[in-house]
Amino acid sequence: MKLGLILADQLTTNLASLRALDPEQDMLVMAEVAEEAQYVAHHKQKIALLFSAMRHFSAQLQAAGWRIHYHHYQPDSPHRSLVEVIQAVCFEYDIETLVVTECGEHRLQRAIDEDWQNQLSLPVECYQDDRFISSQEEFKSWASGRKQLRMEFFYREMRRKTGLLMEQGEPCGGQWNFDQDNRKRYKGAVALVPRIRHEQDEIDQQVLELVEREFPKHPGTMEHFNWATTREQAQAELSHFIQHRLPHFGDYQDAMVSGEHTLFHSLIAPYLNCGLLTPLEVCQQVELAYQQGKAPLNAAEGFIRQIIGWREYVRGIYWLLMPQYGQQNQLNNQRQLPGYFWHGNTRMKCMSECFESTFRNAYAHHIQRLMITGNFSLLAGITPQQVCDWYLAVYADAYDWVELPNTLGMVMHADGGYLASKPYAASGNYINKMSDYCKHCSYSVKTSSEENSCPFNSLYWHFIQRHQQQFEKNPRMAMIYRSWTKMADEKQQAIIHRAEYLLEHIEEL
Repeated sequence: MKLGLILADQLTTNLASLRALDPEQDMLVMAEVAEEAQYVAHHKQKIALLFSAMRHFSAQLQAAGWRIHYHHYQPDSPHRSLVEVIQAVCFEYDIETLVVTECGEHRLQRAIDEDWQNQLSLPVECYQDDRFISSQEEFKSWASGRKQLRMEFFYREMRRKTGLLMEQGEPCGGQWNFDQDNRKRYKGAVALVPRIRHEQDEIDQQVLELVEREFPKHPGTMEHFNWATTREQAQAELSHFIQHRLPHFGDYQDAMVSGEHTLFHSLIAPYLNCGLLTPLEVCQQVELAYQQGKAPLNAAEGFIRQIIGWREYVRGIYWLLMPQYGQQNQLNNQRQLPGYFWHGNTRMKCMSECFESTFRNAYAHHIQRLMITGNFSLLAGITPQQVCDWYLAVYADAYDWVELPNTLGMVMHADGGYLASKPYAASGNYINKMSDYCKHCSYSVKTSSEENSCPFNSLYWHFIQRHQQQFEKNPRMAMIYRSWTKMADEKQQAIIHRAEYLLEHIEEL
C-alpha cells in the first residue's frame, strides 16, 4: 500500500500525487503539526485558515472514497513534525512507498529529498506540482544564458504558452502590458463594494477556538476572520471579485485609502497558494469577463500579469537560486526590525494603516507591502532576513517560495539587483500621490529636514546618499542623483542630520 502526503498548500483534488494513487488500495495522511505552525509566529488567521481548509478538504476526500489518517493539532502530541506523523502511520499500516507532490518550501523539500527516505526506511516518490504553469525545469531552461531575468519577457512567454489575452499570436489590444494605465488615485468616484461574507460551520468554529486557545501569543486578531475555507467559498469569492471589483481593479490597483483595506483587490492569493483555486482557472475566468465586455482590458491584463507573470516568475527565481538566495544581504543592512512591526503603534499614518489591516485581516495589498512597510524597511536598512520572516508570519497568503523573492529581492534589493533593476525606494511624495494617508499624519510630507518632517522623506535621501557608490551609475537612478548633487551642502547636511536622528530613535517614530 502507498501512502500519499497532502500538505496544507496542496488542497486541490487534481493534485499530481492524488492522480498517482488509487483510493481503493492506497491511503492519505494530512497533519496539523507544531513544527509547521510555529517555525515563525504565523498570524492567527493564517493558521486558522489552513487548519480549517485542511479539515474541510479531508472531509471532501473521504466523501470521494479516500481513506485518510488525519492528525489534528494537539499541543502535547509526541509527533511535532510531519515526518514523525508519517512514521507513526507507517508503524500502524503496511506502507510500501510514500508519495508526495513537490512542496513550496526549500526547507521542507530538502528534508523530503535528503532525509525522509532514510528516516522512514521506504522509498519516496515526488511528483512535479503541475498546478503551476511553468515547471522548475522550464524556468531554469528559460533563464539559462540570460544576463538578466526580467519578468516582462518571461510573462510574454507565459501568455504565448497559455494563450491568455492573445489573438492570432499577438497580445490583445496590441501591447503586452497596460501598467501605465493602472496608477490612478482613488477619490471616491466609484463606489466600494463590501467583501463577501462566509458563513462559518462547525469545523470553522472548532478551529477558531483551537487557534485562540493554543496560539495566544501569535500576532493578529481573530475577531474579523472572514476567509474562505472550502473550494466552494473560494469560488464564490472569485465570482464576487470578477463581478464587482475587477472592472475597476486596473485603474485603482495601486491606490490606498485610510480605513479601506481591500478597495478593488481580489483577496484570492491565499486560495491560490493553498490550492482551493488554481491559477489557470482563475485567469481563464478573468479573461472571459474581458471577452464578454464585463471588464476592461487594462484590468484583465493587470490581474492576469500578477498571476501568470509575477507569481510564476518569483517561484522560478526561488527554486533556481535557493538556498543561497535566502541569505543575501547585498546592501549590508544591520538594523533590527522595530517593535511596531509587531504591535502596530506608530505616528506614521501610512505605516499604522498597513499594520492595522495586517493584524486585523492577515492582509495588506501589494502596494502597501512594497511601497510602505517594505519601502520603510529598505530606507531604514533593516536586516532583510528579519523583514522576510515578518512578511512570512503575518500574511495569510505568505509561503516561502512567493514571499522570499518578493521581500528579499523586490522589497529589500538584498540580491544586488537580480530580481529588480533598481531599488523600490521612494519618499513620502509617492505615498501622498497614491493615498490620503499624509493628510491625516502628524508628520509633514512637504519637508525633509524639519523636526516634523515625514520620516520617508529624510530616510529616502539618507538611503540615496549612503548607497551612492552602488547606484549612481544605474541609468534608472541618474536623475535622482543629479537632484541630490544639485542640493546645497547645507540642505544635504540638514536632511542627513534629520535622518540619522530618526534612525537613532527608530522605535519612537
